[in-house]
Amino acid sequence: MSWCELERLVQEAEMRPSIRQVLRGCSDDAELLLRARRLGYRITRVDLQRAWLEHQHELQRSAEARKARRASC
Repeated sequence: MSWCELERLVQEAEMRPSIRQVLRGCSDDAELLLRARRLGYRITRVDLQRAWLEHQHELQRSAEARKARRASC
């Protein structure tokens, strides 16, 4: 359930400048979690770690795809 909360937080932060402003000043994961919880989102450190890993995998896939396109030219 908390993964859904993280997705909801991201979607709402993309649409609402007030949420972005609250989250923008976070200096670390702990502060981000605290601010998100104060805004009513129930996310965990595991959610943040999972999101980071997925982001890293996506970057790696993108880099590999670019490399493959260059090699085929």
